[in-house]
Amino acid sequence: MHKISRSKLDLFTECPRCFWLDQVKGVKRPSGPAFSLNIAVDELFKKEFDVYRAKGTTHPMMKEYGIKAVPFQHEKIDVWRSNFTGVQYHHKLTDLLVFGAPDDIWVTPDGTLHVVDYKATSTKDETDFGSKEHHSHYMRQVEVYQWLLRQNGFKVSDTAYFVFANARKKEDGFHGRLDFEIKIFPHVGTDSWIEPILEGIAHCFKKKKSPASADGCEFCQYTKSAGAE
Repeated sequence: MHKISRSKLDLFTECPRCFWLDQVKGVKRPSGPAFSLNIAVDELFKKEFDVYRAKGTTHPMMKEYGIKAVPFQHEKIDVWRSNFTGVQYHHKLTDLLVFGAPDDIWVTPDGTLHVVDYKATSTKDETDFGSKEHHSHYMRQVEVYQWLLRQNGFKVSDTAYFVFANARKKEDGFHGRLDFEIKIFPHVGTDSWIEPILEGIAHCFKKKKSPASADGCEFCQYTKSAGAE
């Protein structure tokens, strides 16, 4: 059985060759440092929504956007939100253990779950969610979480929510703090692409030689130049 994180599943959708090098040969893509400010915003959002989770009440921001839900109370919520464990499901057809850690989950009065993802950014184009190339990664991210929760027997809405914290740059100075404008963007997802991808991943693990790289993959050019194979 192979354990596959949400990010590795996304890697396969980007480039099967990069996935094969990563998972079979142990040759990983070069990566930069973690975005510490983004991580801090995530943690603070979680603490803030946990207050309303404990009370079983709706966050004012959810009311502002007409979202009739409350933060989901569940004994495994902290396990699910941990990057080391996450929501897990053993896909028996491929013998893959798939896992991923959503930032939060909201629940409506009828018991339907909504996946929630927190994002921190600083952009002038704050109302164009879905128009940038990297937004497709965000969308696939929450769709994997939706699929995982469904496989665990939960009723899950197709609608996920992105809570964006956009740092303002119009202030007269830094003054030791950042001010953010918070907006919520809905995304109607589909998980129909996940099962075929898992089958592709299972097949990829059996390959003795690397599969073809994705068109225009800059990382493949890097590994070929470095002689990774």
